[in-house]
Amino acid sequence: MLASFTAFLLAGCGGRPHEDLRLWMNQERAKLHPHVQPIEAPKPFTPATYSLADQTDPFSPAKLETGVRQEMNKLSPEILAQMNRPKQPLEQYSLDQIQMVGSLKIKGQDYALLKAANLLYRAHVGEYAGQHYGRITKIDENQVVLQELVQDATGDWVQRTATLQLQESSK
Repeated sequence: MLASFTAFLLAGCGGRPHEDLRLWMNQERAKLHPHVQPIEAPKPFTPATYSLADQTDPFSPAKLETGVRQEMNKLSPEILAQMNRPKQPLEQYSLDQIQMVGSLKIKGQDYALLKAANLLYRAHVGEYAGQHYGRITKIDENQVVLQELVQDATGDWVQRTATLQLQESSK
């Protein structure tokens, strides 16, 4: 009998937990009235007509060639000479594909031994290497110094110095 009486008392205390919190939350939700501004109706689309259809197409090859020709005329004679001269064998490789593997001196002339695509080239001061019109200006036993001609962010042609360091053999 004691067990049934204890069960009866505990059942009376059992109600829903946090009932006062739930009641408060419901009251606060009822007070909220969100205000949403309505979206404007879309403006009607009116297609534009291309009135220059009978004139030159802006993407025609003739128009593009004319633009390139105009840009080429703005270049200095030195830059034009660089672009129009015959390319040397080492100019088909970028500088990161060329390794300096040695140097030598023949009859007082310094030469660099440059390796590109498993081919060995002997280069001297005045020759070109790399894809940015890089002219070799100095050779010593540890490095080759080049003057490259590159376009900067504004499209102007500027010279920059690049070097090829001697690569130690891993064998």
